[in-house]
Amino acid sequence: MIKDTLDKFLYWTPRILSIIFICFLSLFSLDIFGNSYNFWQIIVGLFMHNIPAMILAIILIISWKREIVGGIFFIFAGLFYIAMLVKDGIELYQLSWILFISGPAFLIGILFIIGWNRKRKMK
Repeated sequence: MIKDTLDKFLYWTPRILSIIFICFLSLFSLDIFGNSYNFWQIIVGLFMHNIPAMILAIILIISWKREIVGGIFFIFAGLFYIAMLVKDGIELYQLSWILFISGPAFLIGILFIIGWNRKRKMK
């Protein structure tokens, strides 16, 4: 009984968290509406802002069946974000950015890897 509950938790939690995380990242693109852009500039701006979310959505689709892919790529996405943030030096306030962007990516990646490892050991 507990094993089934844990298996369901490890199956659904990273997938649900990924969807929530991708939606959270997509919210940042809404700042494009605060400027006085024309229609096509808004479309291009929305597309450019949502490239990371689209990439993670593709990774999630692949990860639905191949959890190791999600584990590796979500952890890589967190590391990539930190690297991009730190490359020009880091300010103290940017640590919260790392926590809110890379933290969930790491958690999702770790949960995917734990689920993959658990399935692999059961086979």
